[in-house]
Amino acid sequence: MHPTFPSIEASARTPADRRSVPRGGRRARNLALAAVLAAGAAAAAGYGASSLAPTTRAVASVSKAPVAVATAPVRVISTVRGDVAYRSVGSGPPLVLIMGLGSSMEDWAPSLVDRLARTHRVVIFDNAGIGMTAAVPGTLTISAMADQTSALIAALGLGRPDVLGWSMGGLIAQALVVRHRNRVHRLVLAATQPGNGKAKPIPAKVEHILATATAEQFLALLFPADQQAALKAYADGISAYSDRATVPDAVFGAQSGALGGWLGGSEPAGHKVSASTVRTLIADGRKDAFNPLANSKMLAKLFHRSTLQLYADAGHAFLFQDHVKFAGSVNAFLAAKS
Repeated sequence: MHPTFPSIEASARTPADRRSVPRGGRRARNLALAAVLAAGAAAAAGYGASSLAPTTRAVASVSKAPVAVATAPVRVISTVRGDVAYRSVGSGPPLVLIMGLGSSMEDWAPSLVDRLARTHRVVIFDNAGIGMTAAVPGTLTISAMADQTSALIAALGLGRPDVLGWSMGGLIAQALVVRHRNRVHRLVLAATQPGNGKAKPIPAKVEHILATATAEQFLALLFPADQQAALKAYADGISAYSDRATVPDAVFGAQSGALGGWLGGSEPAGHKVSASTVRTLIADGRKDAFNPLANSKMLAKLFHRSTLQLYADAGHAFLFQDHVKFAGSVNAFLAAKS
């Protein structure tokens, strides 16, 4: 089971219940630390979705003044791949952030998003089946989530935005650049793995810990033991969101199955990334407990136009721990002319 974190669960008990999509017999998963990589976990579950003409509607009141992401209104846009819930902050070139396993868009650290939004229009969103984002028909795959991401980009009229994916979000970003090359300008892959069937799995000792870990233990595994201040800052930051979606058990299981399939090399897109000509920044923490560094180094070889950055004394959540440094690197990479 995936434990809940007290402060986060409390933040979900608001009028934001309107964002929860009813699912029979589900148990809410609303925890950022679900971004851990439970490679080869539960089998995928299938669920359906509808296709609608592109329209946008606000779910929360919209302020004309600049807002931080934690208080930005949740909007829902109808796409050819179903409704997608999202938030948008900042102005400038568009930058789309793709979240990882078992997490909602409210698991993006506001400190990172707001810093990126100083120079970009940043869009965060809920993956398929989470909150008010429609599920996709049939068995969930990484490619299916990439297709829905492409539909969101098209419906919002973003053209060719820059794309940043964290953890499982990085898998989706890879599939996106393979299946929808015209939807990606530049790519940032954070703490993620290749899909060629050669990815190193989560270490056995960590997988054993995950089987019985409490919420606090899960969250602690995202940061090195000597980075307690960063851990607390992250937990406090994501508890500031004014609204929070929940993740049904069925969706978590389906995502786990999709992730396992990608790591096992069963998705064609995972074998085609070497053909990508997109400029790519690949980054991870040197102390990532879930993703062996060999995976990032492998990705750097697969993406021929790539740059690899590794962060010292940082783990799976390195991008939140060192958000100032990481945002600076991302901005410099995206702004470079070459």
